[in-house]
Amino acid sequence: MIRLSGLRKVYGSRGREVVALDGVDLHVREGEVFGVLGRSGAGKSTLLRCVNLLERPTAGTVHVDGREMTSLSSGELRLARQGIGMIHQHFALLSSRTVAGNVAFPLEVMGVPAAERDRRVAELLDLVELGDKAGAYPAQLSGGQKQRVGIARALAGRPKVLLSDEATSALDPQTTASILGLLRRLNRELGLTVLLITHEMNVVKSVCDSAAIMREGRIVESGELPALIATPGSELTRELFPLPEAAPGMVTITFVGQADEPVVSELVRKFDVDVNIIGGSLETIGGRPMGRLRVELTGGGSADALAYLRDRGLLVDVEGAA
Repeated sequence: MIRLSGLRKVYGSRGREVVALDGVDLHVREGEVFGVLGRSGAGKSTLLRCVNLLERPTAGTVHVDGREMTSLSSGELRLARQGIGMIHQHFALLSSRTVAGNVAFPLEVMGVPAAERDRRVAELLDLVELGDKAGAYPAQLSGGQKQRVGIARALAGRPKVLLSDEATSALDPQTTASILGLLRRLNRELGLTVLLITHEMNVVKSVCDSAAIMREGRIVESGELPALIATPGSELTRELFPLPEAAPGMVTITFVGQADEPVVSELVRKFDVDVNIIGGSLETIGGRPMGRLRVELTGGGSADALAYLRDRGLLVDVEGAA
């Protein structure tokens, strides 16, 4: 659905070049929620704005829904952007317009007739659970309600792709959870492909199917969450499941979907080993329990115990092993 190839963006600043994107390749599959994680200045917002060409890349190509955005004329680009909704960190609502007026604005720009426009606005406000706020003004809304209006407005043109620019970073944790739940519901009910940027690991953990980590304008890691979690040395996995530092010989067991099984007690019973638990971390990601456990194994059956874990489909990494 979204494919970025060799994307590079360079800004001129006080006589020197600033590289915001440095050869970014990224693939977001149709119907998934994809999170781009990184600190401030990593290039996340620039990347997002290149997807709908609010920023035109210095080099590289952007494909959305089979079209090469970077090759479109200005008129073609205006039409293509109707298939790409965008929600913003600070809502970007028009203070002089009501909730209904804000949602109607892109429909007015598209030339949608008034009666059809009114029907669509009512439908969208019901979708984001704000049907009773149509006549309210932004100043009368909470932060979460403002973001729901922003989401409804972004969906006005029935887009296939929704871009989210730090949409929850200005919200409290409870409201953040509510907005993320709404995005996931819209993703499933409408078949939306969602590309979101964030600096919060909890956002990735709560709602994303796939993720990438950005640093200094580059993608340093990317993939589906279960696959990344099962990859030895994954930076994302270390962030999601922090563990105490490993000493030589310690064993790290990574669970992807088997975290509710009595693995440790089975090892003790089957292989006559002692298991000393050094640390562990368990999360529910995409509705599946996932986690990591760091242990010390002692006893004559340790090698057989490790083989048993691997046969069960668990990722087993022994510190210091070749």
